[in-house]
Amino acid sequence: MLHRTSLLLVVVSVLTSLALADEWKKDFTVSAKPAIRVDVNDGDIDVQSADVNKVEARVVTSGRKISASDVRVDDRQTGDRIDLEIHQPSHHFCIGICNESVRITLVVPRSADLDLHTGDGHIIVDDVKGDLRLNSGDGELVARSVEGSLHADSRDGTLRIEGHFDRLDLHTSDGDIHAEIDAPSKMSSSWALHTGDGTITLRLPADFSADLDAHTGDGHVSSEFPITVSGALKETSLRGRINGGGPLLEVRTGDGNIRVEKR
Repeated sequence: MLHRTSLLLVVVSVLTSLALADEWKKDFTVSAKPAIRVDVNDGDIDVQSADVNKVEARVVTSGRKISASDVRVDDRQTGDRIDLEIHQPSHHFCIGICNESVRITLVVPRSADLDLHTGDGHIIVDDVKGDLRLNSGDGELVARSVEGSLHADSRDGTLRIEGHFDRLDLHTSDGDIHAEIDAPSKMSSSWALHTGDGTITLRLPADFSADLDAHTGDGHVSSEFPITVSGALKETSLRGRINGGGPLLEVRTGDGNIRVEKR
């Protein structure tokens, strides 16, 4: 009898989750490079680009309804600026196995400024050029084939970055950083890659120039580039010039190895 009751609860939970699946969609026409802000307290954000003059936004839920009393979607457009806020209550009654999720997907022009924040979830951005700001309270941050300036910050999650940049600021409190810098990237100001606990792998073009300042609290630092070293040689630190030097490239981890590799 207990087995049958448990099975019934699972079936009811699955059917309830399917019944509560919901979708919200809206297109925003833009005339120039859009500035897009997305703020979700709990959900994943996925962005890809296309040759379009609009922003296509879609919110898909599982186990939740989109309504004023459940998952609430607020949107505003002022010229080429678009703001999306997606909020779901922190307390939600659920029987049995709860399969609840919120996913926000955007299709944007190839040139767009993005300001994306989730309290709990991943952010993935593909093939966008602009000023990119990614922030997650708990989740992985991924940027692939992007261009411009990037600020990525996760309190708990790995950062996987690939593209060519003039400005770069990467931070995670707990997670690895994997950054591949494409040519012709050139630093317009200092760059920073910081993790509280994790390894850092930084791959740079062969002709990349910078003043490297790399340090780990517990691990070792290695470089495939010839470095004109300044200061004492230590296994946990490496300071010096890459290809004659340039702006400051600061790399820090509290616990983990740092590898600077040549592409």
